[in-house]
Amino acid sequence: MAADQALEWEVVTATGEHLIASPSRNADLYWALSGGGGGTYAVVVSLTVKAYPDLKTSAANLTFTSAGISQDRFWGVVETFHRSLPSLVDAGAFVAFVLTAESFMLMPVQGPGIPLARLRQLLSPTLTELDRGRIRYDFNIGEFPTYYDSYNSFKTPWNVSQHQLGGRLIPRSLVQQNVSALVEAERKIIGASPGIIMSGVCVNVSVANPAMNSVNPYWRTSLFDAVIGTYTNDTANVDYANLMTNQLLPILEDLTPNGGAYLNEADFQQPDFQQVFYGDNYPRLRAIKAKYDPLDTFYALTAVGSED
Repeated sequence: MAADQALEWEVVTATGEHLIASPSRNADLYWALSGGGGGTYAVVVSLTVKAYPDLKTSAANLTFTSAGISQDRFWGVVETFHRSLPSLVDAGAFVAFVLTAESFMLMPVQGPGIPLARLRQLLSPTLTELDRGRIRYDFNIGEFPTYYDSYNSFKTPWNVSQHQLGGRLIPRSLVQQNVSALVEAERKIIGASPGIIMSGVCVNVSVANPAMNSVNPYWRTSLFDAVIGTYTNDTANVDYANLMTNQLLPILEDLTPNGGAYLNEADFQQPDFQQVFYGDNYPRLRAIKAKYDPLDTFYALTAVGSED
């Protein structure tokens, strides 16, 4: 996660103080800024982050549709793909997928340091299931000298700003123990209203030291961030927003009781956002907010302190 790479923040507070926040200087502010939500503690002037050697990167995309096959067969392949996600992210891959009522798009999977043959092997359960069912698909895979080259070759033009969003962090345990219920929930959500889409952003972030920053603790046991999208419509935006809050998200919430969500791709009407977006870190974050911005000069919807 980006917050795991932060080394030092340079900020100006609401009272005009110029501060450096790091593990050794203003450590509480450093902790809050590193994962505790933006726009609410201070104005960030600069950020110093870790750098890593570039790596050869393998990448792939995959598309198939429900044309000419039953819905059960289509969703059966989707379930097979979900079963492969723990192996993919544990190998170091980043996986992004999109689901609609008629299509599945892996767009893309990228594996820094993963050889092409290994990436193909990790995707083989899904490809084998497609072949076994004689389902037509489009599959592309390649290996590149750098991650940047991989990104440029497989980047997607998808514009998330075209959608109203809501999300839920999906724990690894749910995929490993009850993946059929998860896929059935996805199927129910997408079928609830025309135009609904779902996406998954999958990555293993369990290895970081959670005490070093304020990332929502639910991330550390999550396999992916499930995001629901409804198309924006100037005459129906309120209805779509309420559909998200009252009907769509509760389907995932029932499967993930006491769970969390990624605040950047979440429902702006999320009930109990303090716990859902920040977890047990919220009381400490609220105290740090009060210390560095005592007059609540900085505000963002569902940011720390916004309820006051």
